[in-house]
Amino acid sequence: WFVVGKDLDKNILYVGQGFDNPALMANSLSASNLNWTTGQAPAEGTHMTAKFRYRQRDTGVTLHYHDDGTATVDFDVPVRAITPGQAVVFYDGDECLGGGTIDAAYAHTNELQYV
Repeated sequence: WFVVGKDLDKNILYVGQGFDNPALMANSLSASNLNWTTGQAPAEGTHMTAKFRYRQRDTGVTLHYHDDGTATVDFDVPVRAITPGQAVVFYDGDECLGGGTIDAAYAHTNELQYV
């Protein structure tokens, strides 16, 4: 069993069964506090890889920037248990390009309410 969502207003915690439960899968995330090793952000729409957890396999992503300094990160394939407050780190092969803080995770534009 895994926590798959929460409703703070109603004090409800949602759980789902199974490691690969669809409710745990995200297609994109929003990130802030972006920092780049070169001091300059990659171009809009750049495809690269990212990691969201230690020792995780690289995941193909595409970056889309917003005027407020945040970005949307779209995944090539759904990713399990993206956690707000944790880091997203971007790579080009073995080279670390930079990273940011995960603000929210989304499944088909609907925000996931992870604990």
